[in-house]
Amino acid sequence: MKYYKIGKVSQMTGLSRDTLRYYEKIGLIRHLEKDESGRKKYSEKDIEWIEFLKRLKTTKMSLKDIGKYADLRYEGDETSGERKKMLTKQLEKIMEEIEKLMETKQILIWKIKTYDEIEKKISRK
Repeated sequence: MKYYKIGKVSQMTGLSRDTLRYYEKIGLIRHLEKDESGRKKYSEKDIEWIEFLKRLKTTKMSLKDIGKYADLRYEGDETSGERKKMLTKQLEKIMEEIEKLMETKQILIWKIKTYDEIEKKISRK
């Protein structure tokens, strides 16, 4: 298995070292192995988890809820039902947001067309 130091993980994930350390501090990232000199090292599985954490943040899931999800994840497969419920709830929120954004998109398109018509009238004068 390949391991990476925090600087490389920061580069790979786009998260600062401080953010990675904070995620460790609040328990989002756990059980990191250490190298011979005692420095933490990240596995490819850790990096996949970090990328998933980023996705959860993108959905606007709160850090509190992400923390709860992480707790459940680290408890094992027996919590899969609870985690599924959390993700389903978050998906519903995303779908509502997408619907609102699509409505807003249509309003903006309509408004832009209105301004196009106004500009055409002005340019004819």
